[in-house]
Amino acid sequence: MTCAGCRTSSELEVDFSMAFQPIYDADAGRVWGYEALVRGRAGEGAGEILSQVSADQRYRFDQDCRVKAIQLASGLFPADQELKLSINFMPNAVYEPAACLRATLLAARETGFPMSSIMFEFTEDERVSDTVHLTNIITEYRKHGFTTAIDDFGAGHAGLGLLAEFQPDLIKIDMRIVRGIDTSRARQVVVAGIVDIAKELDITVLAEGIETEAEFRVLKGAGIRLFQGYWFARPAFEQLPQVRPELLSPPAGLG
Repeated sequence: MTCAGCRTSSELEVDFSMAFQPIYDADAGRVWGYEALVRGRAGEGAGEILSQVSADQRYRFDQDCRVKAIQLASGLFPADQELKLSINFMPNAVYEPAACLRATLLAARETGFPMSSIMFEFTEDERVSDTVHLTNIITEYRKHGFTTAIDDFGAGHAGLGLLAEFQPDLIKIDMRIVRGIDTSRARQVVVAGIVDIAKELDITVLAEGIETEAEFRVLKGAGIRLFQGYWFARPAFEQLPQVRPELLSPPAGLG
């Protein structure tokens, strides 16, 4: 089976790789996984790299990002740890869900990377008007054991309306909501509402963009388990940075 993207997408002219940022599990006191973040070879951020990708290259870029993330993670992730690899994907670059997964599945098979360790984050600056198409993508991904997530939840286009259409496994509360939450009653109320909704829908909540211990403490007290942000660790290019040592529980039998 082929799709329009497979037939018409042009080759990329930009060289990029991935940096990795840890996702911390506060309940377990360990790293839960790592998000793969696009970076240029000279340190360029994702926005600068994406600005060099033309409209007819979006499909190729989306596919190459997935393959690069899996290839790197397969060599970096310790074999004795069950870690998630979080990969961003662009719904508008997916033409046919099953066909557009071929490169992902092949990369996982060739590297021996477990399907169950892959999490796909829907992240898109532009509005996704075809929610049926997005739901079909999520359904197809779940068939292969992938975890699904909504990124930047609560800001921009990723809000309650989108959540009402389909329910992912995980939502990442946008940093604009959690930033300064320790001194903002309004933010605390909003986050409490999101946590309650997620609990009713059996969705895991992750708070991203954490920059201070005070933010972390308030969010943990609100019942959030997963965290990501500079306070825990900054992204490292083609490496796995560790979170603050004081946050890690000692191995069983050593405590």
